[in-house]
Amino acid sequence: MGCKAFGRGASVSSLENWVFTWRNCFREVSFLLVLAGSKTSEVKGISAAGATPLARRYTALADAELLFRGPNSPRNYSLPALASGVSPALISYVAATCIGFKPTIGAVGLPIPPIFPHLSFDSKEVGPSDCLSTGHAMSIERVNDLWQQGFLIGSQLRNPLLLAECVPGGTTTAQAVLTGLGIPVDDLISGSALNPPLDLKRMLVEKGLSAANLGCDPSATDLLSAVGDPFQAVATGVLLGAREAGQPVLLGGGSQMLAVLSLALKTLTINQRKDFVSGVAIATTSWLAEESLASQSGSSSFAKLVNVVGDFFEISILGLSSGLRFHQSRYKQLRDYELGYVKEGVGAGALSLLAQLRGFTIEELVNGCDQAMMALLKSVSSLNPIPQ
Repeated sequence: MGCKAFGRGASVSSLENWVFTWRNCFREVSFLLVLAGSKTSEVKGISAAGATPLARRYTALADAELLFRGPNSPRNYSLPALASGVSPALISYVAATCIGFKPTIGAVGLPIPPIFPHLSFDSKEVGPSDCLSTGHAMSIERVNDLWQQGFLIGSQLRNPLLLAECVPGGTTTAQAVLTGLGIPVDDLISGSALNPPLDLKRMLVEKGLSAANLGCDPSATDLLSAVGDPFQAVATGVLLGAREAGQPVLLGGGSQMLAVLSLALKTLTINQRKDFVSGVAIATTSWLAEESLASQSGSSSFAKLVNVVGDFFEISILGLSSGLRFHQSRYKQLRDYELGYVKEGVGAGALSLLAQLRGFTIEELVNGCDQAMMALLKSVSSLNPIPQ
């Protein structure tokens, strides 16, 4: 299958428990995709999830519509132009279709509200959070409100939860949150670009934390208010609520999900944390799981990041990656993933992993992505343009 487990939580017993839980619950899983906006994404060069800062304002809307409606249906948002590759929402759509998942989409801090069915966490007048470099990304009142809304949703769940996100600039807000907690994550956090702008990320994080002047042990909510984004506030509440309700949670993504998990763990006692993470796993793509950033000498940067976070909280985190690869794809946009472009997003890794767990082969998933890519290319001319 090509799937892999990593992190200190990847024991035989934890893997057996995870497989047993998720293999037997496909008809019952709640799938929540949260879209969010942060002005951090508008910093020049910070993200490749859209060719320009203006285009990145609409990336989450376009990605979610592709996942929700598919490449063959009329859509209202064109996918922002990328230097290489194609939106991971295409992978997510194919995998979700294979296993029969329909997402519940949440929206928070977007420049305009989605025109497809969604949960709205705030009014359109509120808009994206400010750039983390200000040290005042959101008001504490907004953070508390979003956290409480998320907790209410999570605490009412009666099924396992797959939580995914689309937040342009989110790897940088994740780095800010993790750094603010005191976790040493420098040079371990990637991004959507082939060569992530590590120096730029570090500069923004240092500027934001300096401006916030939070002290040595800030609370999770104070940290979010200073340098976080709206997704993190909602998702931390959802995660805490779901685990209080006794539901297992699969976090679909990369550093953003580690930031959310860390914020949740920050609110718990040492004795509570082990039980909490026993029902949580992080799932990503093979491209992110196998990426080695320049300073890591050939080892997996994300696997090391998982262990660094786990060691900080004195727990073991289970990381998983799907086996999907695009070496045999007919389309350059998909083969670009093998070169290091795009890597992850919109729950692509978690959904393709679950599709494999359900019995779909890599060849079937690649063929499905090729067909979706063909349909997407045919439909491009019919879409409403988004400013670039």
